[in-house]
Amino acid sequence: MGCCCAIVLSNVGAAYGMAKSSIGISAVSVMQPQNMIRSTLSILLPSSLSLSLSLSSLHPTHPPRSPTTDLLPIILSSVLSIFGLITSILIASALVAPSALHTNFLHLAAGLSVGLSCLASGFSIGVIGDAGVRGAAMQPKMFVGMALVLIFAEVLGEFFFTIFVSVFVLFGFWGFLVERP
Repeated sequence: MGCCCAIVLSNVGAAYGMAKSSIGISAVSVMQPQNMIRSTLSILLPSSLSLSLSLSSLHPTHPPRSPTTDLLPIILSSVLSIFGLITSILIASALVAPSALHTNFLHLAAGLSVGLSCLASGFSIGVIGDAGVRGAAMQPKMFVGMALVLIFAEVLGEFFFTIFVSVFVLFGFWGFLVERP
């Protein structure tokens, strides 16, 4: 059950973060289509970076932007599903056929901690990505602030809390909770 909670909730959080950020990216691509073309080309075809940078000369009224500016929230959202996958693999590898009830609850707690924090992190990445991409399109100086807040939303909230808690629970660094052979 913990394995299922970890992977399902983390993928729901990642999907929400991607969907909500994509709304902002779509709004920016309507306002400034050349920037979306550049960022999409640089992600799909990294060798065409020089081509995508030359596309900025087509519209000299807009300042050139980094090719991956718009897709940063999407990239960070996809990492959430990887956290859920790693935790579900750890839980599945720790399963044994005859297990005590408290061991099963520890697996459920590890899966729920990862899944729920990935869900919350996906919600925050989606909201920050939507507003941040729109703000960075209007004012390119906003990209640094958006990137910092996205990193705080994902790394500090997700990685340090979730991975450490799930590893502590799964591998029994709290000695009184672990089943002894």
